Amino acid sequence: MNHDEGAGAFSAATGRSLEDSSGANQRRYRAFQLELIRPHCGPSVLEVGAGLGEFAAQFSGLERHVVTDLDPSAVTAMAERFAGQPEVEARLFDLSHGAIDLGTPVSTVVAINVLEHIDDDVNALRSLASMTEPGGRLVLWVPAYMQLYGDFDRAVGHVRRYTPATMTAAIRNAGLGPELVKPVNLLGGLAWWVTVRRGGVGAPDPRLVRTYDRFVVPVTRAVERRVTPPFGQSVLAVARVPG
Repeated sequence: MNHDEGAGAFSAATGRSLEDSSGANQRRYRAFQLELIRPHCGPSVLEVGAGLGEFAAQFSGLERHVVTDLDPSAVTAMAERFAGQPEVEARLFDLSHGAIDLGTPVSTVVAINVLEHIDDDVNALRSLASMTEPGGRLVLWVPAYMQLYGDFDRAVGHVRRYTPATMTAAIRNAGLGPELVKPVNLLGGLAWWVTVRRGGVGAPDPRLVRTYDRFVVPVTRAVERRVTPPFGQSVLAVARVPG
């Protein structure tokens, strides 16, 4: 990939600048994501669209962790962030252009809020599977339900939001086995509807994000440990690569 091609991609995809520290407002939310994602991860992980490494920084105990982004400035920031961790390598990677050579395939691919940006999501899943060892897993976190699609989605380049059914179909069409596909973050979906979709604002208010992270996320974690919600802000999917 041309080094300049992904310049500004982090800001375009997130609505944040590289210097924006508002990711710190979502500490509990990222811990909630990790709680749901970590049990499906093997000893080596490729993280696609890792941004500034805020989610990646929560991992411990991995033998190998390849963090990637299509924005070269984000990759540079991650290389500096993880300079003291020899198991972590930062790589430039644009999934829309197909797979990259990892040398040795990984046991798990993690892609958080990535697939919704790609027109041909089935081909993207095949590319991810080709970098994963036989019997390994893809762990996918994507925005859910087109009823929640609004100005913010358009602004950050979302092609679609998923349902469990459309996510399952994409996984099957890519030749993979859906192990788990479920809505997550019911309260986040309702909050998103009220503040972003119905409210017509272009992006979430950082003050609301802070409040949500502090008060709503702990309730969400407690409830969703016991029950799977019928609806949510996101869909979590785990796809098995054929052995």
